[in-house]
Amino acid sequence: MSGHSKWSTIKRKKGALDAKRGALFGKLSKSITVAAREGGGDPEMNPALSLAISKAKDSNMPNDNIQRAVDKGTGAGSDGEAYERVTYEGYAPGGVAVMVDVLTDNRNRAASDVRYIFSKNNGKLGTNGSVSYLFERKGVILVPREAADEDELMELALEAGAEDVEPQESDYRVVTDPNEFTDVRSRLDEAGVSYESAEVTMIPQNSIDLETAEARQTLRLIDALEENDDVQEVYANFDISDEVMAEVAN
Repeated sequence: MSGHSKWSTIKRKKGALDAKRGALFGKLSKSITVAAREGGGDPEMNPALSLAISKAKDSNMPNDNIQRAVDKGTGAGSDGEAYERVTYEGYAPGGVAVMVDVLTDNRNRAASDVRYIFSKNNGKLGTNGSVSYLFERKGVILVPREAADEDELMELALEAGAEDVEPQESDYRVVTDPNEFTDVRSRLDEAGVSYESAEVTMIPQNSIDLETAEARQTLRLIDALEENDDVQEVYANFDISDEVMAEVAN
């Protein structure tokens, strides 16, 4: 996960996400619509919708777009496609485990696209359960070191229900049970603690260190998956040193 996080940070600095904002908003809208359809349009009563809306706001998605997506899910807006949730599992170069969360209105197309992306980028699509056992669903909030005192953050987060606060090189990683994520994030907001990112994600139980060639291939595969319209999230258990990351990011 740490390697993937580093790569995401580099892409943000390069403005890559801004260049693809339209595609990003489309994915966020789809996620909100499905959450509203499955659990209702009130985010206070629908944790999945609350998380989807929070993620959209973090990406500066306009409130009007968010409301239209909610209305579409609850039937208050125009009729939309019936999306299906699918998870694909596979391997990237170097034996890296990869999980791909998809929301699609055409399961056959999505399966074909994902299989092609894996094959084209020296990966291999696996069967259900082939790598999912290597991941655990957790809430993760990254707080810059300059944004909080370690002891104060530790006390605040643990009192709010966090499982752990892990000091890292440039930030603190606040880890929560998915059911406690919203409460912990709200407490940090109330205390005025700023954070780089906050999401419910899949944390790998172990990581594979990649050298330059495999790192470049793996990141190319991850990028290709993330660019697919049906793909919502990609999780992988690789790690890349700062030295290797500097090489492949240029």
